[in-house]
Amino acid sequence: MTTPTPRWLSEDELRAWLRLLAVVELLPGVLDSQLRRDSSFTHFEYQTLAMLSESGDRTLQMSALADRTNATLPRLSHVITRLADRGLVERRACPQDGRATNVALTDAGWDAVVEAAPGHVATARASVIDALTPEQITQVAEISEAVLGRLDPDGRMTGTLA
Repeated sequence: MTTPTPRWLSEDELRAWLRLLAVVELLPGVLDSQLRRDSSFTHFEYQTLAMLSESGDRTLQMSALADRTNATLPRLSHVITRLADRGLVERRACPQDGRATNVALTDAGWDAVVEAAPGHVATARASVIDALTPEQITQVAEISEAVLGRLDPDGRMTGTLA
């Protein structure tokens, strides 16, 4: 049995790859630091609350929320417990599936997301968006969609790709 010859990255591909990896590594820390400082949330906690706030009735089934946050159910359950202890979310029985659990954003959770959002958006803008031209914004969106088509072909995280 022969091993296929690797398709090594060209110089331009390697440059793009290494810079993408650097962004992927650095950006979560920047977002997390701002949220911890200004809102007492981790980035993952904020993302969890934001996904709930964007759902129609501010409620998602745990499995759907896990998909949208790219979390395992045990990790998400732990975070939901912390958020519930703070009065930001509630666990509820799922009326459509007795085996499933829904998570609902409380009014206090909604208020917390609304309060945290401006600082989070300002950090996203200062760290990424304002560094790009309008044409580059379009390119980043197109590039991200192409890559997500490979990494998340069912659109679980975005809820929009298929």
